[in-house]
Amino acid sequence: MAVLHPIPLTITNYPEGQSETFQVENHPKDPTLGSHAVTFSKHLFIEADDFMEEPIKKYKRLTPNGMECRLKGAYIITCTGCVKDAAGNVIEVLAEYDPASKGGNPADGRKIKGAAIQWVDAATAVDAEVRLYDNLFDDAAPDAVGKDFLCALNPNSLTVLTGCKLEAFLADAVALTPYQFMRTGYFCADNKDSKPEALVFNRSVSLKDSFKANK
Repeated sequence: MAVLHPIPLTITNYPEGQSETFQVENHPKDPTLGSHAVTFSKHLFIEADDFMEEPIKKYKRLTPNGMECRLKGAYIITCTGCVKDAAGNVIEVLAEYDPASKGGNPADGRKIKGAAIQWVDAATAVDAEVRLYDNLFDDAAPDAVGKDFLCALNPNSLTVLTGCKLEAFLADAVALTPYQFMRTGYFCADNKDSKPEALVFNRSVSLKDSFKANK
């Protein structure tokens, strides 16, 4: 798991200083690829868009007193509120966990309607720069007759994110080996710029191709 736009999540009823380990599959749709261990504690990071103080219609992620959600492979949680800075920006999400839902499965068998939330343990997460590549051109045929291909360049063909939070094992990522970041795409450690103390990952394949040819 990787969190590209991190916001702290505090599990308020989880013991301070306690830590445990869960096994998470390496690929959500291919169990033959095995699993790996992730640590869990009171303080985590989640994606910023996995929380909305004022949810839109059909929003199934974290919102104060909203539906229960699964922390991927760990526990069921319910959002109880948030912390804001002086400017009114949300700087921390608060939630409570169900101790009888270890592994994400509630003991009473109740159905969880909320989404599965990706997360990383704040105590063991590693920082990284992540480069998101998009189409070089906004036009599907930039070299067509009568067109200036320079005018068809996509100004958003590269987005560089800093301060991303990744699982600790990615500090030893092998360059050019693909790793799937949950809900985001496939990424490789940059074979020139990435170092254990300054990780850099490039997105090679997005999970959703949003390119639409101009008509």
